[in-house]
Amino acid sequence: MSELNEERAARDATNWAKTVSRLDVTDMPDEAVDLVTGKRLVGPIQGFGQMWQKTYQVELPRDQVAPQELILTWKQNFPEFWPEGNRFYAPLTGIAPGEVALINARMPGKMTLSTGVMVLYADDESFTLMTPQGHMFAGWITFSATERDDLTVAQAQVLMRASDPIFELALGLGGHRQEDLFWNTTLERLARHFGVETEADTTVICVDKKRQWSRWTNVFQSTAIWSTIYTLGTPFRAVRGWARRGSTG
Repeated sequence: MSELNEERAARDATNWAKTVSRLDVTDMPDEAVDLVTGKRLVGPIQGFGQMWQKTYQVELPRDQVAPQELILTWKQNFPEFWPEGNRFYAPLTGIAPGEVALINARMPGKMTLSTGVMVLYADDESFTLMTPQGHMFAGWITFSATERDDLTVAQAQVLMRASDPIFELALGLGGHRQEDLFWNTTLERLARHFGVETEADTTVICVDKKRQWSRWTNVFQSTAIWSTIYTLGTPFRAVRGWARRGSTG
């Protein structure tokens, strides 16, 4: 292998997360609920539902923002472009390979799902987040920016299956529309940051119509169930905290 190829391979390796067996979360604020530590990563192969590829795009004038500048801004301010009511708790090091972030996602009925993602890949032109066990879907989402004629095209592309039968049902009852709205809003807010008012374009392809019934047991990892259990336990954790403070006062 030539010296140039060796250098390129070494540089590419730094953009990928190292192999991990289970996720570990550190340095998060108190309000960030950690139901991710100890979980494994899961891709579409490990999911339950139909497999979907969803692509969301916005176009911006290239003379207004170049792809690398857009990606840098997106990584540095990732949570700020999310719709209101959803929280993304990035680690202190930001969007970097191997880092784990926590998510509090707003759901219908004022329910909050607590989950997370790991940064699988990140470079100057794109970054990819992968889901852990229990997440709403099993898969990954890649954020990128490319040149097209005189435009910079910002894109979010999801490859996913619903992780379990509960989430598969939820997707069919409006979850798909909600997810599309989420990422359309995110991309439109990203474009607005650069002074561009535009509507996002959405392309949806069903890659595999089959459901993987052998994966129905994923429901026991479901963040919907564990988030509900955590929420119901909030008063008891508060009483326990008061008792501890009283005993040390």
